[in-house]
Amino acid sequence: MTHKGRIVSAVALTTLALGLTACNDGEDAASAQDSPPASAPASSDPDSKSPSADPSDDAAAPAGGDVAAPGTKFKIGDRAILPFKYGTDKKGTVAVTVTAIEKGAEADMAAFGDKAKGMTPYYIRMKVENVGGTDLSYSSLRLRGKLEGGGPTGVILIGDLPGKCDSETAPRDFTTKGASYETCSLSATKTDPIAVASFEEGDAYSDSPVLWTS
Repeated sequence: MTHKGRIVSAVALTTLALGLTACNDGEDAASAQDSPPASAPASSDPDSKSPSADPSDDAAAPAGGDVAAPGTKFKIGDRAILPFKYGTDKKGTVAVTVTAIEKGAEADMAAFGDKAKGMTPYYIRMKVENVGGTDLSYSSLRLRGKLEGGGPTGVILIGDLPGKCDSETAPRDFTTKGASYETCSLSATKTDPIAVASFEEGDAYSDSPVLWTS
């Protein structure tokens, strides 16, 4: 399933059709989802550590390898095993492989209106695998783009650009070990290039995300 369609403020969750609203902290927030989006997590310092972080707090016991600790850094193409929770009743362990961080064209952002001028989109392409074998059907997983060194982009985007970067939900049969699908997370910047993909889901990882770099 591919999401598309609207923009949302990450602070107030105010929805505008193909509009762009600024966050209270000066960041721009954009969304292109069919379903009501959740508030985007704040950017964090990748070098910060959570002393009590325990990946097992967020999902089922690891399977098929060791779960990546908060703050772990990978290279693009590496496979990271991560705890994953979606909604209130879906919990498990997934493996995420970032296959590419591709630069798009500023013109690709035209659907988001005038406030998107000067933004360059980046497409974080990944493969997601069900490692724990729990029912994670119809869930969705998002990675965030960071500048080289892990700094924030100043722009928060939630959703996709159909035909350019399609944010897919897990298929109905994403319920068994080895099941997999491919998806794309959209990010953008007005300044330096995006060179890092960041996993920030769950309390431990929001404080100290797992990162993929080139």
